[in-house]
Amino acid sequence: MDKLIIKGNGPLQGLVRISGAKNAALPCLTATILTADDVHLTNLPPVKDIQTMGSLLTDLGMKVCMDGEEAKINGSQLSNHVATYDLVKTMRASILVLGPLLARAGHARVSLPGGCAIGARPVDLHIKALEQMGAEIVIEHGFVEARASRLKGAEIFFETVTVTGTENILMAATLAEGITVLNNAAKEPEVKDLADMLIKMGARIEGAGTATITIHGVEALHGASHAIIPDRIEAGTYVCAAAITRGHVRIEQVTPRHLRRFLDVLILCGLKMSVGENSIEVFPHEGLVARDIQTQPHPGYPTDMQAQFMTLMTQAEGRSLITENIFENRFMHVSELVRMGADIKVTDRTAAVKGPMPLSGAQVMATDLRASASLVLAGLIADGETHVNRIYHLDRGYTHLEQKLSAIGAQVQRVSEGTSHLE
Repeated sequence: MDKLIIKGNGPLQGLVRISGAKNAALPCLTATILTADDVHLTNLPPVKDIQTMGSLLTDLGMKVCMDGEEAKINGSQLSNHVATYDLVKTMRASILVLGPLLARAGHARVSLPGGCAIGARPVDLHIKALEQMGAEIVIEHGFVEARASRLKGAEIFFETVTVTGTENILMAATLAEGITVLNNAAKEPEVKDLADMLIKMGARIEGAGTATITIHGVEALHGASHAIIPDRIEAGTYVCAAAITRGHVRIEQVTPRHLRRFLDVLILCGLKMSVGENSIEVFPHEGLVARDIQTQPHPGYPTDMQAQFMTLMTQAEGRSLITENIFENRFMHVSELVRMGADIKVTDRTAAVKGPMPLSGAQVMATDLRASASLVLAGLIADGETHVNRIYHLDRGYTHLEQKLSAIGAQVQRVSEGTSHLE
């Protein structure tokens, strides 16, 4: 099993180009199930989850040709309606095949998914919505089994905002009979990107990116070409890397408006930056001040940037209160940061971070994707070497992280377990 060894090396400097968004690419990949025609996707991030989804589509009978950041997919030979546990156990996004499989084939049997252990992300909202659309659903032996000759349009209200639930029902509704209205829908940029792709495929969708999405069902969808949006979370992570090292880093191929709340908070902390239409340039600073955040659905502060911000606040002047409102188990990185010297105390869903505190290198364990990134950030400014173990989490969501960091001056190396120090 691989790990990263990181040694603090002063301010980062240089240029980082952002890859496509994993959380947009995964639903766009599953949307290809909805048509028998060719679909061409570009700007795919070459990360583990994308490879896993490609294998899942292939197992369903789809023809998948992946080449770097591009994929050509043909669904004319869709023949299998079962997503097995072996394929979905590492990736919660696999539940996204449920809606399109049911809509196109009339039958779907999907193993309940796995993924990061950051809290309950139940599929009951997906199931309730599909049942409202006429599906018959049974959960047994670890599988969700759904059947419907053809889904019917319905008025859906999500009791809580759910990104994957919105995406799943949005896809299913494109081929349903009649009109489907999604109320309290997720507003994330990734939902809008999926809707844009579906519209290119012939879907009739209004309101994507708002709390109310209206879908007029059509008889069939056709092929299309679509470029995945940039990864806002990857971009935000590199903003934090520049800020925590007091570096000068230009981040390109990014959509800053997707990170508006996060950037606003960092500006309040005292970070100097120049924001363009497709770029963010972070400038050196003489010190940051602590600020409080509460994670919220988009356009609020993103939960996927909570762990990285917490690491940054260990170096800010004052006390920051960080409240996690989305996932109940998303403070598992706290104990690892404390081992490195951070002063963090957790009460219920709020972490109090006192800074600035000197950090020292240590052996730390990654517990989920974004927690992994927070430990890498800590290693960038820690005294001595930091060994981040179990980085398979990182590989699920960050494209060539060690190469990109090395290119802007970080001392970071991927090694197999058993290596004791940087070469």
